[in-house]
Parts: sequence; C-alpha cells; structure tokens
Amino acid sequence: MFSKDDLKRDIARIGVLPSDTLLVHSSMKALGPVEGGADTVLDAFCEYLAEGLLVLPTHTWEQINADYSVFDVENEPSCVGVLTNIFRKRPGVLRSWHPTHSVAAWGKGAAEFIAGEENFDTPCPRGGCYDKLYDRRAKVLFLGVPLSRNTLIHGVEEWAGVPRRIADHHQLLKIRTPDGRLLERPMRRHSSPVHVSDNYDKLEEPLLALGIAVRGRIGAAESVLVQVAPMVDLTLEFLRRDPDLFLDRRPVPKEWYAKR
Repeated sequence: MFSKDDLKRDIARIGVLPSDTLLVHSSMKALGPVEGGADTVLDAFCEYLAEGLLVLPTHTWEQINADYSVFDVENEPSCVGVLTNIFRKRPGVLRSWHPTHSVAAWGKGAAEFIAGEENFDTPCPRGGCYDKLYDRRAKVLFLGVPLSRNTLIHGVEEWAGVPRRIADHHQLLKIRTPDGRLLERPMRRHSSPVHVSDNYDKLEEPLLALGIAVRGRIGAAESVLVQVAPMVDLTLEFLRRDPDLFLDRRPVPKEWYAKR
C-alpha cells in the first residue's frame, strides 16, 4: 500500500521539480493500492507542485459529436480516466472551454493557462493549452500509460501542417459556460486514414536515447517523464524528414538521432 509521502518521493525521484508545469496522462489502476485512493494521488501531486502548475487532460472527444453537440464545461465527464474526472471537480481547479480537448489546471497561473480555448477551431491549436506547454518549458508525465497517449504530438502534427490530420469541414459544436451561456464553436476534428496516436510510442526510444525522457516508477506505475520543448523540436525535425512518420509501426531510423 503506497502512502502520499511514498508518491511524493517517487515524483521527486523521476525528476519533477516543485516549480514545474506538469501535464499528467494517467492510469489510476497502474499505480497499485494507494492509501486514500485517487484523492491521495492528486493531493501528492498538488502538494509537491506547490510552486508550479498541475495540468490533466479532461478530453471529451469520445462523446461530443454532431448529435451530442453541447460541451458543458462544469458537468461533462472526461473520457480519459478516473483521476481526470476527480481532479476537474476539486476546489481551485479550472477547466478550459475547449469542446473536445479541454484540460484542467491547478496552481500558479492556472487561469491564464486555460484562457481562450473557446476561440479556436482545431483540437490542439497554436496559442492553445498544448502550445502553452511548449512556451512554459513544461514536462509531461506518462503515469502508467504508454506514449501513445501523447496528445501533444497531435498538436505537433497540426502545427507542422501534416496533410490529412485535421478535417477540411467544420462540425458545429456548442459550449455551455459555467455562467450558463451557450457559445457556438464550429470545430475541425481530427481526421486520419489510421489511428496515428497508436504509433506515437515510437518516439520513446529516441527520446530516451537523447536524454529528453527518463523512465521511473511512481507507486507501482512504470512511468516516463518527458521534457516538452525538446520533444516538440525533435518531432518537428522528424516530420520534416517524413510527414507520414506516424502512419505505421516502423521505428524512427536511428541515424536520425544517434549521432547527436
């Protein structure tokens, strides 16, 4: 049984700093038994990041669509895990207003971080929360989940202008704000001939080889911590070489990164 102090020690050991901006993709099940359950896990991260900013995805892309088109910021459940749904309801946590790829944030600069997401018409736009992770030199923790959960790479492909990643047409969605307003938000959804995110884990080997990522354990969860800015820069370089890098399972050629 893991205690809150156990988790805080593990968070420090893997390389998170108390002042970091940290995005966490998570599996509660992978952590193993924790005293106090999910709330203890979130308490550990919040207490450790007392000087920083904690961000969890609260995506709703799975259920929000043309037929079920209203994203209720305060009440719509996240489709990406137990911790995300508990976190978004906690006091002091703010949720962005993106209808399909919202995030929830707690800590230093949270209001500024989540502001403005309702103004964009793509999933991970320049100027949105995922772009702000780059600007803040954030880190992303894959807590018991693989790098195929790396939503930020959707953003990198979008920013690089990779063809056939974003639909040409708009889908009319709506946002119900916390103060009860209903905003229209036409969205260009993700569009690809395959599930490209299934192949994002091919980045793990080059990221580890270059020291951009490190492996560790938090509780029982095998985890990977990645520095956002160098990961984005490296992925943009790879996509310049091959825009369709993530359409298949072939590994990134070692000569693209081994001689650095």
